[in-house]
Amino acid sequence: MSFKELLVNHKIVRYMSMVQVIAYFGAWFSNVAIYTLMVKLGASPILIATVTAMHLIPGIILAPFSGTIVDRISAKPLMITLLFTEFTMTLCFLLINDIDQVWLLLIFLFIRMGSASIFFTAQMTYFPKLLSGKVLIKANDLHSIIWSFTFTAGMAIGGIVVSIWGIKIAFIIDSILFLIAIAILIQIEFTVKTKKAVDNVLLSIKKGFLYIKENSYIIHYMILHASVGLTMFDTIVTLLADYYYKEIIAIALAIGLTNAFRALALMIGPFVIGNWINKQRLLYLFIFQGFAIIFWAFVQKDFYIGLVGMFFVGFVTASIWSYTYAMLQEKIDPHYLGRVLAYNEMVFMFSNVLTTFFIGIMVSFIPLSVVTVLLGVGFLAIAYYYKRVFL
Repeated sequence: MSFKELLVNHKIVRYMSMVQVIAYFGAWFSNVAIYTLMVKLGASPILIATVTAMHLIPGIILAPFSGTIVDRISAKPLMITLLFTEFTMTLCFLLINDIDQVWLLLIFLFIRMGSASIFFTAQMTYFPKLLSGKVLIKANDLHSIIWSFTFTAGMAIGGIVVSIWGIKIAFIIDSILFLIAIAILIQIEFTVKTKKAVDNVLLSIKKGFLYIKENSYIIHYMILHASVGLTMFDTIVTLLADYYYKEIIAIALAIGLTNAFRALALMIGPFVIGNWINKQRLLYLFIFQGFAIIFWAFVQKDFYIGLVGMFFVGFVTASIWSYTYAMLQEKIDPHYLGRVLAYNEMVFMFSNVLTTFFIGIMVSFIPLSVVTVLLGVGFLAIAYYYKRVFL
């Protein structure tokens, strides 16, 4: 099945893809503004890492509740409410003008990313109830391509807009994009209804954990998927722009272009290897990912060669994400799908947070390049783990 056939034959995938394109573009668009703001306010590496982590921490804290919410509340009104919350919090970013107000930024980020996390869980719970097998994998591939495309366009265009018109304009444009996404979402007709809740919230959460405990093999799939968290390079990219690139190019453009090259590879990768990947070949993707990161570590100080290294880093990441996610989805009982996927998101976000703070702390003791090498070695360890457990 081609992506064109998927979009033509599955209306819900087509419309949700439109929402994803607009909402994700806005999210990455304003990320450049956020990191540029941190550098301009004179934030330390650990503070930058904290702001990065705040993109992820809500997914960890809210996971037990978000899965239950998704399993109990109708998808359409829930998703509209979540997008509107993201719109409101993005406007609140306009209030940040001083380093002493960063605590406010952290609050706004927590609320916005908490809404985004629940929105993602809702989407990924909805698809497996309509799709299965290769169609589901293809839908996940499309999602990762959309994520990569919007990451590319959002970071690149965001860097240009921030450099020319400033940080505030970027936040305003981002908020408008969320309104457009809401307008499209309102037009979608949902055909899957949520069953009436029988258990209270706490009991529902408990049953979700018990299901995972009784089916412990799911934990291995969660760990495998969470390995993608080792590619959480936002702190490294921001520090590279501040330490090495600002004499060559504006900081906002450096951040935007570096992430855009990675995202371009994330978008191209699934087209090249999407039909080639299978359970056995997934091992080679983990190995490639590890060595690509190590290569980038040796060339990252040079802005232009570093862009090439970043492209190699991103080439297989999206395929690893989508294939491991589909492996997990197909192992879960539909009744527990929302809760287990939310717990998986918690594990995934925790991996991202650990990586982020690892980078923020370690750069005070060892060079950025050595920190990057260690992340590459982490993927080689995951390759060994995958061979021992899954093959």
